Order: sequence, then structure tokens, then C-alpha cells
Amino acid sequence: MSVPLWLTGARSRITSLLPGRDDLGRIRRNPRRDLLAGLTVAVVALPLALGFGVSSGLGAQAGLATAVVAGALAAVFGGSNLQVSGPTGAMTVVLVPIVADHGPSGVLTVGLMAGAILVALALLRAGGGMRYVPAPVVEGFTLGIACVIGLQQIPNALGVPAPEGDRVLVVARRAFEEFTRTPDWTAVALALSVAAVMLLGARWRPTVPFSVLAVIAATLVVQIGGPDGVRSIGELPAGLPAPSLAFVDVGALPDLVAPALAVAALAALESLLSASVADGMTVGQRHDADRELFGQGVANLAAPLFGGVPATGAIARTAVNVRAGATSRLASLAHAAVLAGIVLTAAPLVSKIPLAALAGVLLATAVRMVEVGSLRAMARATRSDALILVLTAVATLVLDLVLAVIIGLAVAGLLALRAVARQARLAPLALDRGDHTEEEHRLLAEHIVAYRIDGPLFFAAAHRFLLELTELADVRVVVLRLSHMSVVDATGALVLKDAVAKLRRRGIAVMVSGIRPGHRQVLDSVGALDLLRHEGREYATTPEAIGAARAHLRLAGVLPAARAPGPAPLPVGEAP
Repeated sequence: MSVPLWLTGARSRITSLLPGRDDLGRIRRNPRRDLLAGLTVAVVALPLALGFGVSSGLGAQAGLATAVVAGALAAVFGGSNLQVSGPTGAMTVVLVPIVADHGPSGVLTVGLMAGAILVALALLRAGGGMRYVPAPVVEGFTLGIACVIGLQQIPNALGVPAPEGDRVLVVARRAFEEFTRTPDWTAVALALSVAAVMLLGARWRPTVPFSVLAVIAATLVVQIGGPDGVRSIGELPAGLPAPSLAFVDVGALPDLVAPALAVAALAALESLLSASVADGMTVGQRHDADRELFGQGVANLAAPLFGGVPATGAIARTAVNVRAGATSRLASLAHAAVLAGIVLTAAPLVSKIPLAALAGVLLATAVRMVEVGSLRAMARATRSDALILVLTAVATLVLDLVLAVIIGLAVAGLLALRAVARQARLAPLALDRGDHTEEEHRLLAEHIVAYRIDGPLFFAAAHRFLLELTELADVRVVVLRLSHMSVVDATGALVLKDAVAKLRRRGIAVMVSGIRPGHRQVLDSVGALDLLRHEGREYATTPEAIGAARAHLRLAGVLPAARAPGPAPLPVGEAP
């Protein structure tokens, strides 16, 4: 019994997304180097996982569970050998309003749904779409995320409970108001000290994990001689919880579709961007975009079962992994294993870390996300690039991340269409004098105009073309050369048809030459060529079209009849 072709294709597609022998071969090449890189990344990832877990509203244990479970599965099934996945600041920004509206169980359900969406996108081969995101959108998106992450840390950095609200600007303002009533300078000092140590230490010794050292120092200060009342992470479970789907509320699924789409879109965007960054930092490494989506989908299907928040590829941790010398996905697996060991053995110690210290870690992370040189270069490139960058950043800060990317892409698309549309123009062609008399050439110049359509004729430029063409005066014949027309869409074809019809109603004949085979179907589908065919006014070359135009004027009595060889020419205007 033969297997249906669609089933064979589906099986082949799924197989292409699974780990292969090449992945195992890479792991065996330099395991010691990869294990050391994984240990380095785990040291950097620990405070970030804790901090992003707290910021999401589900607690530090959720951040650790995500880093362990999602980090391991994305490393195995992902499309990049160097990607490190886990909780990120960008995802935290999206999760805060979901927690406010639907509670922790809503976030876990959204993560599960987003994982399924990412797997579907991988099967549909949607990974290649990332290359169409313009650089100003990415830069503006990153700048906006950095601002949001920084503002999210204000309550913990000021030592006040997080105020109500899901808009970071509103929450930050309320936190400042609460701080002015009961100031806690210890929390402020801890947060600023940790951030300063990280930022200054990174300039002095980039390879040293100052984030961990600063957090340890802040914890010791509070435990040994700090004032009472400094809030800490609190009790953590010594291990991961048993996997469970008890959080799923079937009745709430329709309300969670939109948040799940937003989380999946963000996970895809950030993960593919992070994988591209990793490729750019190495030689010979190229990620598989569809496999990366599949790996992130599997990771997000599993993380909620253990109480973890949605995960994505993490640019900062991936960059540390590359700089530490990682060569395969063994480094990312080692990072997850080290974090799992910390969960099992050091939970009581981790629970004593002050929240203000984690706020300092994330404040420094937000600052380091902003590449001033890149922003300056983008702003100086063109006014369009600067506008896209600013709009995307402001929308990220004021609205939400996915909507910000949509706005950035829409504005970039409109500006690109505007630039392309400006390339379309009507270029006048000089008529060859040939052997004609000066008087005959004068009549030709007065009554025949020839134009070449340069560039694309599509909806953004078509109506300007129509206006230019139909305003011609004192003309009997128009010759249109279409061989230089690069693109034509249905709107352009309809406008061309309309222009020909309007010229004909004014008694102006239209000759067309040089129609490309690829454009013929579009022009034919809207009937643009029907106006020309029945009168025989479509020609292969421009000289043939101009010759037909002269013949048309001779028949109309505007030009003298063609001279036969030998006899003297007839007087101008005299009938043959």
C-alpha cells in the first residue's frame, strides 16, 4: 500500500526539525571548552533568571524553572548551536499585564498555547520572515524594551511594594510617590551599588561575572549588618515541581488566544534575532530559523508544566556563551544543568538575596542593552530610519511590544513604498529625424510623443502616472515604451488601461511597445491590452510603434504620404 504524498511530505518536514547526527558530532569535538562556557553562562544567568521571574509576577522559582527546563529543551531542539534560552526582560514586559488580568494560571496557559503556535509556525516554515524586519525596527524595539525593563525595577529599587497597574510609566510614578512618603535609602543604595559594580566591572574586566559577585556582596551586607525590613526573594522549593496541567482552565482559553499570539510573536522575534546575533559573532555558524522556532515551541510547551514562564532566546546570555568559547549546544545544556544543581542544593541561600540587589542587576542589564553607537548611526542614516526607530521605541514604551513591532513594520513599509514609487517616471524619448525634412519633423514633434515608463508601475505610483499622461495637449499619437517597466500590479494595469481609454476618447491614438512576458498576464487580466489588440497597436519594438504612428498620421492627412524612391517629395500637407 503506497503512502500518500502529503503524509510523506509531512513526515519529512517533521524529521528535518529534529536533532540530527551533525548536532551530536559537534558536541563531541570540544566538550571541555563547551562545559566551561556553560558554567560561565550559568553564573551570569542565575541573577537574571531570578530577577525576571520576580518581575513577571510569578516569583523567582518560576524564573529558575524556565531557565532549567526551557534552557535544556531549546538547546536540544533549537536551530542554533550557540543559543541560550530562558526568561527575558522583553517577555516579562508582556507577561505583567497577563498576570494582572488572568493570574499566574493564565500566564502558564498562555505559555502552553504560545508553544503550540511556535511549533505550527515551524511546520509552516515561517522562520525566514525574520530577515524582512528592518534594522531601525529592531533597534527601536531594543531601546524601548530597555526603558521598560528599567522602569519595571523602580519599585524594588526604591524598596516599596509594586503598585497596582500594568503600565510601567504609571507604576513607576506611583512607586516614586510611595517612596516619598516612606523613603527606604537602604534599598536604593543596594540597587545602585549592584548596578554600578556591574557596569564599571564590565569595562574593567569583561570576563569576570560581576553580577554574581555584586549580588553575593549585597546579600552578605544585609545578612550581617543590614537594617531590618529589607525585602528578599523568600522561600524557594528545593527542586522543580512535578509536571502538571492542573492550571489549565478550558473556559478561559478563548480569552487567552490574543495574549498567546502576542507571546508567540515576541518569542519568535527575539529568538531569531538572538540567533542572528550569535551567527554574526562567529565564523562558520548559521542557525536554522525553522528549527529554532520548533525548539522554542517545544521549550514553551514544557516549561509551564513545571511552573515556568514563557521563554525565548536570550541575547545577553547567548553573547556571553559565544565570548566564552562555546562551539556546540552542549554549552547551553551545561548552563541548564548547573542552574538545576543550584535549585537542588542552594535554594535556602538563594532565597536570602535582596530584591533590591536583583533590581540593580536588571537596571544594569537595561543600560547595557542600549548600543549608543548603533543608535547614533541609525539616527544619522536617513530621516526615515530615525523616524522608524523613534516610533518603535515610543510604541514599545507606551503601548505593547508586539503592537510596537507592527507599527514599526507598517511605517517602514509605507516609507519604502514611497521611496520605490518615486522611482517610477515617464521619460520622453527623442524621435529620430532620419531622412525626414525639417517641416515633417516639426509635425512629428508636435503630434507624436514617445515616453518610456521607468521603474515600477504599482498602486503607490500609478495615479501620478495617470495624471501626467492624460494632461498631454496638442498630440495626435502617444507611443509608450514598456520594456523598462520593472514591476506592474493590478492597480498599475488598471490605471494604464484607464489612461489609454481617456486618450482615445480625446482622439489620441496610443501605440505600445516592448511588453515583457512577465507583465503580459497582469495587463491582459484587467483588459488593458484589449484596447490595443483590436486596432493592432501593440508592437514588439519602439521603432515599429513610431513607424505605425507616422503611418496613422499620414492616413489622417496630418503628415505627407511616404515618398516613393526617385520622385520628388510631395508638398507638405498635400494628399497622395
